[in-house]
Amino acid sequence: MTAELAEPAEVPSAFAEPTQLVTGGWIGAFAAAWLGIWMAQLAPFQQVLPVQVAAKIHSSHWQDSVVAFGVISGIAGLCALIAFPLTGALSDRTTSRFGRRRPWMLGGAILFAGALVALGLQSELVGLGICWSLAIIGFCVLTATLTATISDQVPVRQRGVASSWMSAPQAIGTILGIVLVTIVITDQVFGYLALAILLVALVLPFLLRVPDAQLPRADRPPFTLVAIVQGMWISPRKHPDFGWTLLSRILVNIGNALGTGLLLYFLEFGLHMSLADANTSLLILVAVYLVGVVTSSLVAGRLSDRLGRRKPFVMVSAALQGVAALILAVFPVFPAAVVGGLILGLGYGCFLAVDQALATQVLPDPADRGKDLGIMNIATAVPQAASPLLGALVVAALGGFAGLFVLSAVAAVLGALAILPIKKVR
Repeated sequence: MTAELAEPAEVPSAFAEPTQLVTGGWIGAFAAAWLGIWMAQLAPFQQVLPVQVAAKIHSSHWQDSVVAFGVISGIAGLCALIAFPLTGALSDRTTSRFGRRRPWMLGGAILFAGALVALGLQSELVGLGICWSLAIIGFCVLTATLTATISDQVPVRQRGVASSWMSAPQAIGTILGIVLVTIVITDQVFGYLALAILLVALVLPFLLRVPDAQLPRADRPPFTLVAIVQGMWISPRKHPDFGWTLLSRILVNIGNALGTGLLLYFLEFGLHMSLADANTSLLILVAVYLVGVVTSSLVAGRLSDRLGRRKPFVMVSAALQGVAALILAVFPVFPAAVVGGLILGLGYGCFLAVDQALATQVLPDPADRGKDLGIMNIATAVPQAASPLLGALVVAALGGFAGLFVLSAVAAVLGALAILPIKKVR
C-alpha cells in the first residue's frame, strides 16, 4: 500500500460518476476509519453495555436484563432510523469549502466519542439510555457520510474491494474492542475513554487527508424541509431494484442480528456457562467469526469486481448464514457453536462486502447518494438495535434459543431470495 491518500488527479465533481481508481493509501485510511468505528460501536453493544445494564436490574431472571438492554438498544435504533437518512440528505446539500461529507464526519466523530466517555460515567439506566442513543446518533452521522464516499469517489469496478475494507474491520474491531475493555483495561470508565480516543485517532487520517469535492451552491438540490421529507420516500414501483436491495438487506441483517445479538446470553443461559466462562467463550466465537468475515469479505469483494457480478455472492452469503443458524438450533453445544460461528462469518463477510457494492449501483439519483445510502444503512443498524428485545421475546415465546436460531435462518434465506428480481446488477 502506498502512503498517498489523495487521488493522483483531481477529485470527481460532486455528482460525477467516478472513473479513476482510488489508491492503496485511500483504502488504507478508509479501512482504519472503519476499524475505529466498529471498535467503538460493537464492543459496547456486544459486551460492556449488557453488563452495565445487568448490574442495574438485580433480577434472578436473565430475560429481565435482556429486555432492559433491548429497550435501550431499541430507543437508539429509533434514533438511527431518523439520523441515517437525514444526515445523508443534509450532507448531499452541504456547500462547505471543506466538502459535502467531511464536516458531518467530524461532527459525528466528536458526538460519538463524547457520548462514549459519558457512557462510562453513568450509574442509572436512564443515563445509559440517553448516552447510548447519543452515541448511536454520532455513529450514524459519521458512517452515513463515510459510506457515501464510496459512491462519490470509487468507480464501480473497484467498489467490491473498497466495500470489503468497510466490512473486514468489523470483525477485527469487535474482538480488539472486547479484548481492550475486558482484558487490557478492566476499568469501565477508562475502557470507554480508550475506545473514544481510538475512534478519533483512526478516523482523523481519512478525514484530514482525503479530498472531498465541494458542491457549488448553484448545483445544490432543493434545501427545504418539505423537499427533504418528500425525498425520504423512494417508490419501489419506480425504482424496483432499490426496493428489492433494501428488502434483502433488511431480512439478511435481521437474520444476522438474531443469530448474534444474544450470543453472550446463549452461552451463559442456553449452554449453562458461568459468566467468566461465557465471556471467554464469546471471545473464542468472535475470533472464529473474525476469521470467516475477514477472509470472505476480502476474497469475495475482489472476485465480484473481477467477474462483474454481485447477485450470486449475495445469495450464497445469505444461504451460509441460514446454515449457520440452523447448526446452532439443532446442536446447542459449544463445538457446534464454533462451527456455526465460522460459517456465519464466511457468509456475513461476503454479504457485507458485495451487498454494499451492489447497493451503490442501484441508487436512483447521483444528487441524493448520501440520503439513499442512509436509507440503506437503516437496514443494517436498526435490526441490530432491535435484536436484543426481539430476541428475548422470541426466546420467551418459543421456550428456548432453538426457535430464535430457526427464525434467524428463515430471515437469511428470504433475504437471499429477495435478490433474484434485481435487474440492473448481475
